[in-house]
Amino acid sequence: QVQLTESGGGLVQAGGSLRLSCAASARAFNNYAMGWFRQSPGKEREFVGVVSRTGGTSYADFVEGRFTISRDNAKNTVYLQMNSLKPEDTAVYYCAASPATATDARPYFSWGQGTLVTVSS
Repeated sequence: QVQLTESGGGLVQAGGSLRLSCAASARAFNNYAMGWFRQSPGKEREFVGVVSRTGGTSYADFVEGRFTISRDNAKNTVYLQMNSLKPEDTAVYYCAASPATATDARPYFSWGQGTLVTVSS
């Protein structure tokens, strides 16, 4: 079982930046791909991006080069650096762990509680 805890959310103006962190409890953290998802009010949860066990990344189209996911296996932490934020990025952001790199939520077996990001116009 992997326990995940997100942090770093908050209120930011459009065009600003935030860095989200996701701390994992598992010693085998480096065995998992780590994904970021988000959910806006009234919308379904959507994939944001994923970092593989070896550090490779993949992103949703809407990211458009604005977000960067990285991981620090020594600290059992994954990061989501978000730049050029837009009001439509407002959502609760979740990190999740998967045994394999995936853009679909189904393989992810452990989820954090989420952190709210609000982007004002």
